[in-house]
Amino acid sequence: MENPIKNRYGVLDRVRDADDLRGMPDSVKATLCENIREFLVDHISKTGGHLASNLGIVELSVALESAFDSRRDRIIYDVGHQCYVHKILTGRKEQFDSLRMYGGLCGFLKPAESETDPCITGHASNSVSVALGMAHARTLRNDKYHVVAVIGDGALTGGMAYEALSDAGASHEPLLVILNDNNMSIDKNVGGMARHLARLRVSPQYLDTKNHIKAALSHVPGGKTLTAKGTKLKSAIKSVMLPGSMFDQMGSTYMGPVDGHDLAALDFHLQLAKRLKCPVLLHVMTKKGKGYRYAEQAPDKFHGVSKFDPIRGRLPKGDGGFSAVFGEELCKLAQHDERICAITAAMPSGTGLSGFSAQFPQRFFDVGIAEEHAVAMTAGMAKQGLRPVCAIYATFLQRAYDQLIHDVSVAGDIPAVFAIDRAGIVGADGATHNGTFDVPFLRSIPNMTILCPSNYAELRAMLTQALYHNETGGAIAVRYPRGKEGAFTEDTTSAPLCCVRPAPSPQATIITYGILVNEALAAAEQLAAAGVSVSVWKINAICAATEAALDDVLAQAAPLCVVLEDVVQNGSFSEAVAQAAVRSGKPLDLQCVNTGNRFLPHGAVTELYQLCGMDGASVARRIDSCLQSTKKGKENSGEEKTGRIDF
Repeated sequence: MENPIKNRYGVLDRVRDADDLRGMPDSVKATLCENIREFLVDHISKTGGHLASNLGIVELSVALESAFDSRRDRIIYDVGHQCYVHKILTGRKEQFDSLRMYGGLCGFLKPAESETDPCITGHASNSVSVALGMAHARTLRNDKYHVVAVIGDGALTGGMAYEALSDAGASHEPLLVILNDNNMSIDKNVGGMARHLARLRVSPQYLDTKNHIKAALSHVPGGKTLTAKGTKLKSAIKSVMLPGSMFDQMGSTYMGPVDGHDLAALDFHLQLAKRLKCPVLLHVMTKKGKGYRYAEQAPDKFHGVSKFDPIRGRLPKGDGGFSAVFGEELCKLAQHDERICAITAAMPSGTGLSGFSAQFPQRFFDVGIAEEHAVAMTAGMAKQGLRPVCAIYATFLQRAYDQLIHDVSVAGDIPAVFAIDRAGIVGADGATHNGTFDVPFLRSIPNMTILCPSNYAELRAMLTQALYHNETGGAIAVRYPRGKEGAFTEDTTSAPLCCVRPAPSPQATIITYGILVNEALAAAEQLAAAGVSVSVWKINAICAATEAALDDVLAQAAPLCVVLEDVVQNGSFSEAVAQAAVRSGKPLDLQCVNTGNRFLPHGAVTELYQLCGMDGASVARRIDSCLQSTKKGKENSGEEKTGRIDF
């Protein structure tokens, strides 16, 4: 059967890998860029993925693969979701039908896929640090290769990037940092850096002026001497035309701004940067969504997309799920309480706060990709009498662990509220984005309460509880998944721990929380049809009081107990159940069903549930197997008198 990719995309059909770009005329490369954009729209409309950012970086990626050899040179994309063109040009074009699918092509850089992917880059702002480390390794090992960090202007709002730029400038290591400036991350960029870049964008004449002056001086008597001693002149020109370029002040040679869609200009500056034996920052201006009208008009909506109609540019409609419900409820509460504020880290639309930002602009704070700052600022606001709610994805909150301890929890009485979006298994974005560490790291913090809504009604109730009915006075996190609620829609928030499916003399007990209550109830129903009695307990609040109440739960529970969680094993709530079993002295066959101590691959959430054995059918099979094993054991050796824990 003929491969459908071939004989459809013109020049791109003839490109097997980056070697085919060597010597290709710019006019042909320009056609190639058009072909790549068509390829991206066609394929991402079928698989979903990050569209607008990759459409904007086509020429830059082609220029990079032409100027460097990514099999040897290290090219780091930050954030890694803008690496699709790189993957197309490095031998993975024919795998794009499997993009972000289980067992298929990853949507981020992944070294296991190709030697041309130098490292993992799923979160923003780390590229310069990693690149500088690679440059140091090159120097110490006396190797010969180039190191390039391609960092977006959104990623440049993260403090880690400045720590690295400062160190890179002081190191004098040959290193190229390319600032991909499209004036966007996912939402509109905010902060002082955005304003600084705006000033640089309106002064593209600086580099041309400097070059003209150098050329003119070379033709006059003594001109070469003047050029060699021209540092003050250069600084004077910069001070007029590029007011206060902080990159030069941090020790990097600043070049640009350069049109990121001009192949000739890109090649000229890349070749120039390769010859410089120092840290260089090349400022490249691109247009997010370039070449696809609908993405150009709405780059935020076409940043990360599911399957869509590429002809009409129609994205599928949805109810927004838990994120939208959170945003709507927070707006309702804020209408009656002027103390309520919302904080996010460059994710107003992703966290459902776009409506809040429009209704209450004075009480909305988007701090950029700066989670540490967001959490510490939330603590300060709460300490001074406001009711701040900080909304951050679970996987990004990891960066602010120190602030959660030092700025929020040590005092013990700071009533900060954290809305943890994308908790649990997220799916197609893979290992760097699954929120499977939030419960373990939050459980380790004293004075922290974790509320776990299972549906929209509980999310609304728990948000009110977090803001107004905080008995401990400490910080409260409300964790909820991406997507929609399931079949279980009952509001059980009146108690921190409740039985949602009683069973007389249960043969097995399932303890769970959040959206997984749906899988627990499905397993119980399936077993009930086979004559097996199963009770289901749901945790609404993970806190010290709930852990103490486990003694009473285990007194009513069956000897076979399954703890079902969408987090890693280490630090999971199953550890609290095991400790309660030890306290009670009750023999317990404890089955811990979670993701295990591993990073999950990308794929659909349902597929990853099955992989981990946490879907209803898998849980039912596990319980049945345990009951059958116990029955055989009793028949062969009498009653078991000790418990066991299986992971």
